[in-house]
Amino acid sequence: MPRISITHETTYRYRSPVRLDPHRMMLRPRESRDLRLVAFDLDIAPAARVVWSHDVAGNAIALATFETEAEVLSIRSRAFVDLTAPVWPVFPIAAEAISYPFRYSDEDITDLGALTLAQYADDAGRLRDWAKGFVMSRPTDTLSLLKDLSNGVAARIAYQSRETEGTRGPLETLDLGEGSCRDFAVLFAEAVRTLGFGARLVSGYLFDPAADRIGSAGSGSTHAWVEVFVPGAGWIPFDPTNRSVGSANLIPVAVARRISQVVPVAGSFHGNDNDPLDMEVAVEVREVEG
Repeated sequence: MPRISITHETTYRYRSPVRLDPHRMMLRPRESRDLRLVAFDLDIAPAARVVWSHDVAGNAIALATFETEAEVLSIRSRAFVDLTAPVWPVFPIAAEAISYPFRYSDEDITDLGALTLAQYADDAGRLRDWAKGFVMSRPTDTLSLLKDLSNGVAARIAYQSRETEGTRGPLETLDLGEGSCRDFAVLFAEAVRTLGFGARLVSGYLFDPAADRIGSAGSGSTHAWVEVFVPGAGWIPFDPTNRSVGSANLIPVAVARRISQVVPVAGSFHGNDNDPLDMEVAVEVREVEG
């Protein structure tokens, strides 16, 4: 059971002192049966008043408000977590959901709600048609279908590290044939939704001690993947960027319907248009002694 240290630092620099609006942060890892949060610290300069809450998805939200102007804003979080997820997980899928297509119960479909609905326009049904190409027969094995579709994203899309903000829509990613882990995740989530599955986007960190996985190189390397709801098994993690299933090597921070809802740090300032100098993000994920 590895104990992992995650340090995430975001620094904004300005030409002259600016007045900082409230900043919203999603940096605290989500605890689960596969992850235990041992400790978490949040340091902000200049001094801020921090109020914690949870959003509708159960993500921990820190809202920082400032009383002084500043030329530099530094937000640094550090977490220690224990990962217990198996490398080769077994998912106890309910008998009625082992084969696809299946129908969610009335209660599940009500609670999943918008997580089963496409979030991007596709009037011609191009993405639905592409996803249906992975359905080898009817009925077919549910988990095999989801694995094939996740692997199909990785086979179709070339990985591209992109530090700029924003995520491409699924059709744009298909047309370009390249994308970041965020683009991979959005494409996969939208594809499985066209097949009737409930899916949510996950933002967090990739633990990669062997340095052989995609998406963990360089500073600022947060990661994105998808969880699909399958009765009996619950939320099953799929990382299409690395063609992996299960939560081994994955440290979730936030889940949401859309990737734009899980931005680690969001905020604004009052000043001149030319005040911003730069923004730096540094992320370190490493194993430590217990």
